[in-house]
Amino acid sequence: MKLLENSSFEAITSGLQLLTGSSRIFGRVESYSCKMVGPEKSLYKKLNFEHGHNPSDLQALSPPENKFGVSPSNVSYSRSLSGDEEGGGSLCDVISRKALFHLISTLNASFPDYDFSSAKAEEFSREPSLAVVVANIDTYLSAAAGEQYNVLRNTLWRTIEDEITPKECDIYRYNPDLQSDPFGEDGCLWSFNYFFYNKKMKRIVFFTCRAISVNYNMLRLDSGSGQEFSMELDEDYMLGLEEEVDM
Repeated sequence: MKLLENSSFEAITSGLQLLTGSSRIFGRVESYSCKMVGPEKSLYKKLNFEHGHNPSDLQALSPPENKFGVSPSNVSYSRSLSGDEEGGGSLCDVISRKALFHLISTLNASFPDYDFSSAKAEEFSREPSLAVVVANIDTYLSAAAGEQYNVLRNTLWRTIEDEITPKECDIYRYNPDLQSDPFGEDGCLWSFNYFFYNKKMKRIVFFTCRAISVNYNMLRLDSGSGQEFSMELDEDYMLGLEEEVDM
């Protein structure tokens, strides 16, 4: 995957570094080309051709999470694992091995300190509609950041529209196991990770966000553990927390 330069996304990412009364929010929006680079070609061959696999083979995804009262029951988005939409086989959402590889490669590119190569299809879900995704993201960020997010919201969705045309995308969500990835850190209140995959454009927009408890960070400072935060808190924020602890 190749990270595509986008000054608008860089500005939005800067705006998604938010400090609220109870949490610090770290959000990023990035655009990637699905063109394979470097070691990805070898990994692609290993994952897709060993043991007789084919890139077009389908794998079952997990069902989408039903958050905030949003019900996908009236949305037709499931297909049979056998590929027969008229019947036969258990109904579930599926993804090709090639598309799954693109999602995993995006995670590896976005979080270079972690290795997602062994991630399974069941750790991902396909979202029923763009409206559900927008509602989920807006609910998370509006509840956590209120007006700070509201002033950014229109620019955020307009920029995503200009970059990827989300109505033409398959939208996936990564649901991590919270054991061996960036989202299982102590003090993490919630996180979301959405992929807007436009097959025609061969491009993915990745929207990742997590909220870290301010109270947890202050307890770490007060304990004098000496351990560095893995969440890359900026210096101004750290100084502010230290001043609060000293008061």
